[in-house]
Amino acid sequence: MTNRTEDLIKIRPIISTALIYDSMSSEERFQNGTLRPLLKLQNDLIVAVFKNYIAKHKNMFYDLYLPKQLDYIENAIQKDMKFRNSIKGMIIGQFTTEEYAVYIENSSALNKRMMNLVKERLVSQIQLFIPEMVKEI
Repeated sequence: MTNRTEDLIKIRPIISTALIYDSMSSEERFQNGTLRPLLKLQNDLIVAVFKNYIAKHKNMFYDLYLPKQLDYIENAIQKDMKFRNSIKGMIIGQFTTEEYAVYIENSSALNKRMMNLVKERLVSQIQLFIPEMVKEI
């Protein structure tokens, strides 16, 4: 039987720009060593979940101008606890038990980092949320 920790680490993408230094805080080290690779691994799922979120909220996102779409993303992540917890679960479910032990020591600060990374990821891919009708033109 294989080891869960080894299997989880093996499937994670390597992010060459997510460097780790001795001088970094433990939160920053966790962000670069664990959170960034997991968000990249889960990217397609996060995008699909946000598209579903838009649909469940009557596609109002598509009627907004870009600055308001950016606000919509931030509000979904920061204020909609059900959505936020769903995203957190997708990431935390990929932690090794050792990473989870680190996470629970400072979950508040790490949740803030995690949600900021999710927001950055969605904002940087906002073109993926253009409705299909508009894309064809």
